[in-house]
Amino acid sequence: MSMSPKNQHVAVLAFPFATHAGLLLGLVRRLADAGPNVTFSFFSTTKSNQPLFSMPTVPDNIIPYDVSDGVPEGYVFSGKPQEDIELFLKVAPQNFRRGVEAAEADTGRRISCLLADGFLWFAAEMAEDMGVSWVPLWTSGACSLSVHVYTDLIRQTVGTTDVADRENEILSFIPGFSALRLGDLPSGVLFGNLESPFSTLLHKMGQCLTRATAIPINSFGELDPTLIKDLKSKFPKVLNVGPFNLTSPPPRSITDEHGCLAWLDKQKANSVAYIGFGTVASPSPKEIVALAEALEASGTPFIWSIRDNMTSHLPKGFLGRNSEISKVVPWAPQVQVLAHASTGVFITHCGWNSVLESIAASVPMIGRPFFGDQQLNTWMVENVWRIGLRVEGGIFTKSGTMRALEVIFSHEEGKKLKERIGVYRELALKAVGSSGTSTENFKSLVEVVTGHNI
Repeated sequence: MSMSPKNQHVAVLAFPFATHAGLLLGLVRRLADAGPNVTFSFFSTTKSNQPLFSMPTVPDNIIPYDVSDGVPEGYVFSGKPQEDIELFLKVAPQNFRRGVEAAEADTGRRISCLLADGFLWFAAEMAEDMGVSWVPLWTSGACSLSVHVYTDLIRQTVGTTDVADRENEILSFIPGFSALRLGDLPSGVLFGNLESPFSTLLHKMGQCLTRATAIPINSFGELDPTLIKDLKSKFPKVLNVGPFNLTSPPPRSITDEHGCLAWLDKQKANSVAYIGFGTVASPSPKEIVALAEALEASGTPFIWSIRDNMTSHLPKGFLGRNSEISKVVPWAPQVQVLAHASTGVFITHCGWNSVLESIAASVPMIGRPFFGDQQLNTWMVENVWRIGLRVEGGIFTKSGTMRALEVIFSHEEGKKLKERIGVYRELALKAVGSSGTSTENFKSLVEVVTGHNI
């Protein structure tokens, strides 16, 4: 099998849940354009691959391969959280290995590099067995990556028993963090089931990252310079190559079937609250009522992207009473809504993609985190970058949400939040510019992954 410098073959292992596979493919599209003679075999589940590879803009040198999702035929889900992830992880190592062997046979090219989602820690062992480089992509921010790297230190220092009532205790010993609340650590570090397959996955990932040849991050270095400095002291190549929403936006046409943008055109500048919690997170019915009551009582114009099956939880008559100042839709073109001049605040779960999109649009956030790294992202938004607020108490109440809206739209602090997020927007745009830090880091990544210089 050929392994000449001009015929490299990169195996790409995706984590087929949430937005992970799409973010990874976005980076691979850039790499494939930079190395047109390099073959990229992209491995994910059928359900994940089908929408990704229905796009006409995928370069010809990216070849999709389907791997099993691990769900036995006739299996009935119990409703347990992360059950689908657990089933996938049980079979993923052997399925990916078999897939790689098939791709080598199909192409006649041995694998020269293993590019994988950072969650797939076992790819480190695969790469070592194959004698190739392992490049784990971290699709979130440097803040959450750092916490997972220091999980053992945190557990040894704080302990893992009797932590339930210590959420407000402050950590100050993690390099790069001046302070961090215990309760805002990502799920699986101290809180939750530390023995679950997903918590174990994150723990093992943090332990084995020293074996990586390079670690690309979906962020820009100017956002977390102190954290990046510390990470660079531990790992060979820490490469901020994002934000991906600026460097490799989803290759899909803009659709606005519900008329959100036309509605925004009729509103005053910086006056509208956009509400969206992604595809997974959702407030409880009680919180939906509280949020709706706060919007109505404050008279804030809003666009609310809420699934059809959740609108039944809105207060009786709410839609009719607020029809002139509201747009309630099952889906909104989030990037375009945030970029609109009328949008003044983003009420969000603070998922990493949403944080980056808010920064790119220079729109302050009101955060209501749910799980994963959302708590930590919200802490950073409010206390480190100071570009938004955490809703009082971490859940929606009528009074707490009204106070947050008042700060954003009526207080001097709201103006400062807007100014600071504008500064970060300019730093992000500069980072992805022709000679920016993310652009230069991407050149280094191309060399690591493909052996080519650009």
